[in-house]
Parts: sequence; structure tokens; C-alpha cells
Amino acid sequence: MAQGRPSITTIRELLPHADHLAENREMERREIEDLAGVTACPGAQQILSHLPPQLWALVTSSTKPLAQVRLQAAGLPLPKFLVTGSDVVHGKPHPEPFLKGAALLGFPVEQCVVIEDTPAGIQAGKAAGARVLAFRTTMTDAQLRAAGPDWIVDNCSALRVESASLERGINLLLQT
Repeated sequence: MAQGRPSITTIRELLPHADHLAENREMERREIEDLAGVTACPGAQQILSHLPPQLWALVTSSTKPLAQVRLQAAGLPLPKFLVTGSDVVHGKPHPEPFLKGAALLGFPVEQCVVIEDTPAGIQAGKAAGARVLAFRTTMTDAQLRAAGPDWIVDNCSALRVESASLERGINLLLQT
């Protein structure tokens, strides 16, 4: 399964004799140009508007340019902290991306909640030691459950920020 993993990983698997870097550049170029249908997850703008920028990070398998273009197309804020596939040696499902994200935030990973929608991301979050909230946005419940999240909800609209401060962190409520 390619979703949730760095594209270069999938390219290496599917095209073992290709110029992997050139193929990856072409894939990124096409994804940057293809913004049709890019929208924010329901409730994402609401949640992010209540979070201080120092308390959340985006950890993605995509490249920085692609992440920035897609966030802008969706009308979401650019994060203060961003870990991309280019920033790690081992992409998801390895825990490295989420360990780096927690380090940027200055929190032990055990105090973090990872929000994911793919098995590779869920596995990476769990392997890092975080609690993981899975969204039903791209996979079936069976696929999500097999990866071992702590919770599964439809999307960001199932969340409400109860409080958020630099001193105490974030309290999220799940509205199931």
C-alpha cells in the first residue's frame, strides 16, 4: 500500500530500475499541479483556529512544497512545525517522523496525539509511543483497526478543543 508513505518508497518498489529521484520529482510536479478537489477535512479549520501554533505540527510523507501548496489550496494555515518525507531517513510506518515532530514541539511523544488516516501513519504513531486517533477519510474501519489506533472517528468535526495553552497543552474532546 502506497498511501501514507513517502512517494519515493513506492517508486523504488514499483520501478526498481528507474531513476527514482527523477520519477519522484515528476510525481511531485504533477501532484502540485493537480489541486482539483483539494479541500480541508471537515472541522479542520475550526480545530486549527483554536490551537496555538506552538502546540501542533504537521508530519507528512509528502515533500514540503507539496504540503504547502495543498494546505494553501485547502485554506488551512501553514504550521509552525513541519516534518516532511524529505526531513527523515525512515518514512512512515517507521516512528522517526513522529519522534521528530514531538521533538520540534518540545513534548515527550507519549504526551502527543497523532491524527492519521492511513495504516502506515497509524503504525508510525503507535511505534513512536503516541496515542493515535484515526480518521475514516481514506480507509475502511477494518483497515484502520488492523493498524491499531486508540480511537476511530469520521473526521475533525468529531473533535472539540476544550482548552489549549502552552503551559498545559491541549485538551481535546471526542464527540462520538
